[in-house]
Amino acid sequence: MHKMRAVGALVGLAIGDALGAPLEGLPPAPFSVTEMVRGGIHDVDIGQYTDDTLQASALAETLIECGGLDPADFSRRLVRVYRAHPEFFGPTSRAVLDLVDEGVAPTVAARMAHEARGGSRSNGSVMRGIPVGIFYPPGEVREASLAASRVTHFDPVAGEASAFVNRMVSGICRGEEVGGAFGAALAACEDPELHDLLDDYRAYPPEPSLNAVLCTHCAVRVFMDAPSFREAVVTAVNLGGDADTVGAIVGGLAGARYGCEAIPASWLAALRDREEIVDLARRLAGVSRL
Repeated sequence: MHKMRAVGALVGLAIGDALGAPLEGLPPAPFSVTEMVRGGIHDVDIGQYTDDTLQASALAETLIECGGLDPADFSRRLVRVYRAHPEFFGPTSRAVLDLVDEGVAPTVAARMAHEARGGSRSNGSVMRGIPVGIFYPPGEVREASLAASRVTHFDPVAGEASAFVNRMVSGICRGEEVGGAFGAALAACEDPELHDLLDDYRAYPPEPSLNAVLCTHCAVRVFMDAPSFREAVVTAVNLGGDADTVGAIVGGLAGARYGCEAIPASWLAALRDREEIVDLARRLAGVSRL
């Protein structure tokens, strides 16, 4: 386990989220945003992150406190952060957590929301899943990823997308080359659409979409072609669209690849709750399975 890579993965997720937050839901910016700024549809402050980091932090806390994924504990933690910051949550997670808050069992709530909304192929479980990749070794990461996704996203495709990203993170944190980690994630992917998009990822334009499949393709493509942490995250967030989520996924992957030391100092200095996030990342890395 490369501890600085593991720490970089979670801190990188928060950095990508915060850099992308002011650009969320907007068309690509006329000029590249390369530093933390304020504004956007949520009127975020400089360095303020959104529910991508809130949900990932809740998942990291569950893994640390329970010694692995406990869906019931994770669901409770999600409800807590949702109550505190409902404005950031997407429609799928919001629908599920409202039901859980009313006393519906989490397993039932995800199915109910999926049926009521006509699907749950959104990217919420992908953006928050990276702690699973940090915690679990490659042989165990898929099952845990699917289970963590199902807490809010009933559609198995969302779980497949999360498992792909997490398998890459798991391998890279444990010393695999990027190409090898990508190949192993592709081999384990059981959704034909996602598999085909990623198998020839350069053949398709990156779409910063709320759709779990398109969002995952977008993030993986940007990550695979970027020469540095900085380039990866700047490219990701400036696509616009779901900029904070693509930024978070790319930041997590790039943080695993390049380590915490590769994160630009000005970004780290501006990140809200920086010390708490770094401490959480260190604690998660410290208990992760080899």
